[in-house]
Formats: sequence, structure tokens, C-alpha cells
Amino acid sequence: MEQADIGLVGLAVMGENLVLNMESKGFSVAVFNRTIYKVEGFVAGRGAGKRIHGCRSLEELSRSLKLPRKVMIMVKAGDAVDETIEQLLPCLSPGDIIIDGGNSNYQDTIRRTAYVEGKGLFFVGTGVSGGEEGALLGPSIMPGGSSAAWPAVRPIFQAIAAKVEDGTPCCDWVGSDGAGHFVKMVHNGIEYGDMQLICEIYQVMRDVLGLKADEISAVFAEWNSGDLGSYLVEITRDILAFKDEDGLPLVDKILDAAGQKGTGKWTGIAALEGSVPLTLIVEAVFARCLSASKDGRLAAAAAYRGASLARPAPFKGDRKAFLVALRDALYAAKVVSYAQGFLLLREAAAEHHWELDYGGIALLWRGGCIIRSVFLGRIKEAFDAERGLENLLLAPYFKDKIAAAEKGWREVVAAAVVNGVPVPSLSASLSYFDGLRCERLSANLLQGMRDYFGAHTYERVDAPRGQFFHTNWTGRGGTTASTSYSV
Repeated sequence: MEQADIGLVGLAVMGENLVLNMESKGFSVAVFNRTIYKVEGFVAGRGAGKRIHGCRSLEELSRSLKLPRKVMIMVKAGDAVDETIEQLLPCLSPGDIIIDGGNSNYQDTIRRTAYVEGKGLFFVGTGVSGGEEGALLGPSIMPGGSSAAWPAVRPIFQAIAAKVEDGTPCCDWVGSDGAGHFVKMVHNGIEYGDMQLICEIYQVMRDVLGLKADEISAVFAEWNSGDLGSYLVEITRDILAFKDEDGLPLVDKILDAAGQKGTGKWTGIAALEGSVPLTLIVEAVFARCLSASKDGRLAAAAAYRGASLARPAPFKGDRKAFLVALRDALYAAKVVSYAQGFLLLREAAAEHHWELDYGGIALLWRGGCIIRSVFLGRIKEAFDAERGLENLLLAPYFKDKIAAAEKGWREVVAAAVVNGVPVPSLSASLSYFDGLRCERLSANLLQGMRDYFGAHTYERVDAPRGQFFHTNWTGRGGTTASTSYSV
């Protein structure tokens, strides 16, 4: 029997399609699933006649692989990954490679890399984005972990990855231990933000402009041919145009209660731990949480019906001009979302000593993944032009784009507020922009409060940075101040 180039454990949607992708690129694959009937059904069905070998145990999988053995795990994140690693280790030898291709928490990947390396093997934690279609036809792949494993997995990963216009694969080594899964986590956080922004724009069109699903679909179709061209705008166009069996828009029949798998929450937690103002993405996560409380929202809607001043009124302005403003607002907010995401990557790189290539990461996301868009090419150019770029909003290209979009951005947020239409991520993006460009915020008063009740000290504008002061505000306090530190 021919020995396989790689093994894969876990034949759910992503696992199956990755196997078919690998085989279509000339690689032979050994597969195993905990429930054996899935292996048999896959090999006899979609995998029939292909260089795919079904295995009934991990021992058989191990014997089926070329050295060094490469085994990719595609199981549910969490305990299932650790259990699979423990079951695999006795079947493998020093120098073999275990690959976790699921949506694992990057902290687990840091731990697993050290653990597996301690056993004499290599570990790769790789983000894979693109959903079912991407897994089959070409995903974005973000590998990190044991760098010594990269030469062995690179030919396979770069062969199956999506390619940009010049043929460059949307896959390259990201960094050590948990870097790959961290980058994937931030990708998913930006995905949360992008989706929420699109939904807010849709709701303003629906509730302020009074447009129907077909009309909104046409607007997104037009936007998809310009600077906003992206996978998410493209599928928004398609979803809004899709009809149910009765000929009516299916989108109008979908319950407005969103689900989530957790990567957006992880992104927000990482931002809080790193003191990074990831305001837009965190609001997108909370928007999903609020949407899930359908019964509570129905009760509040009934309680405030007729009592609130803010409610959508017939639009009396220039509809065409307002649609341009909506386009500009979406673009500007997207810039903020990516700017905040890359700030989080920068902070994590400093903390974990990862040498992240931000332009390279933008390239990884240009094809195959959920947030792929023409927009990312500009981000790559911005980081390539200035490798030490602190904030994407300060790149010359985006400064010009924000300046052109700012008027419409403000008009849309204002119209939403006046009409009582919730736009948490759009308004958060604008607030972040205003806070970033504000030379003097109100935090001077906040520091005064902290010193007043907790003797937490403050710095002065007429003294060097790093010199702290305490005031006896009431005359009843002493001169002892709290140690000055910032979490």
C-alpha cells in the first residue's frame, strides 16, 4: 500500500473538504474519524477512486504515513484536541508533526507547542479560514508553532491555499507557538466587525430609507464593484436577493437572533488583557449577545412603544446622496476595524515576542478567507511602505480616504441616532476616530477622580511624563499616595 503524504483526524465539514483539496493537488491522504462509519462513508462516497486511505485506528493511520509523519487534527476546539494529542503521541516518533487546524484558543496552542516539543515532536497550530467552500477550493492558512516543522508542511499548505492574482499563496509562516491561532482569532474578530457593520448599514437602509430587500441587494451589488468589493458584501447581495418558496425575500423570514462560536469573545478578552481599544469589534460581539435576547427585546419594544421620541420617520432627504453617505460610512468604519485589529496584533507580538509581518498577514487574508477583499491590498501596501506603522489610520492612503468619507460617516450615525436605529459598531468606530484625533480628552478629570477617592496620583501637563503627583483634595487626607501603575 502506498504510504500517504499526510494524515487527517476528524471528518466533519472542514476536514472532509481539506482532504479532497489535498488529494486534488496531488497528495495522498490517510484519514481517521472516531466514528468509523464516517470514514467508510467518506472513502466510499466523495473520496471514491481517489488517493485517500481510510483507517480504523490511529495506529493504522500512523503506519500509513511517510516519515516524518504529519497528522492534522480537525476536531472541536478544547478538550477534544488535547485528548486526540494524547492518543496520537504513542503512535508517533520524534520528529513527527502534529497539526491542529481547528479554531483553538492561542493560549492552548502556546501550551500544546511546549508540551509536544517536550516529547521530541513538533506542533503546528494553524488557523484555516474560508468555510466549506474555502476548505475545498483554497482557504487562507495561518500556521504557527514549531518553526522546524514548516519545511515539511509548507509544500502541502501552500499548494492547497487560495492564491492571489500573481499566484502567491494565502499561506505563510506566521510565528512561534500560538502566533498562527492568534492571527486567526483576530481575523475572526474583524469578521465579526465587518458583518455587524454590514448589518447596521442594511438596517439603516431598511428602517430609515424604507428600502426593500431587492433594492438593498442592488445597492450592495454596486458597492461590490468598487472599494468595498469583498466576499461579505458579495454574499450580502446574494442573501438579500434570495427568494423563499413563496417568492418573498427569505431574509425577511429569518429570526433576528444571532449565534456565535466564541472567537469574537476571545478577541475582545485579548484586547482587554492587552489594554487595546478594540471598541468596534467588542460592540459587534455585544450586538450578537443583545440580538440573542429576543424575548427581552420584544418586552422592551412593547414597554416603550409610543413612549420614546426616537422612531423611524419617512425619509425626506436626498436618497441618492444618503446612499453615498452610507457607502462612505461603511468604508470608514471598516478602516477603523482593521486598524484596531492590527493594533491588537502589534501588542500581542510585543508581549509574546512574535515577529509578525503585518503586510504579510494582510496578504494571507486577501484570498480564501471570510474577510477577503480588495481593501486588504491597500493594507498590505501601507505596511510595506512603512513597516513601523503605528496605526493604519495614519497611513497616507487611508488618511485621504477617511477625510473624504468623514462627512457621510457622521451623517449616517446622526441619522441612525435620531431615528432610533441601533448602530453600535458604526458609532463605536466614529467615537474611536474622534478619540484618537482628540489632543485633549476628558481623562484629566478622570485622573482627578481617581486621585480624590483612591490617591492613585496623576501626571501634570507642566511636568515631565512619568512624574506623578497626589493632592489632598479634602484637607482630611494624608500625603501617602497609592503606588502608580497601569494594568
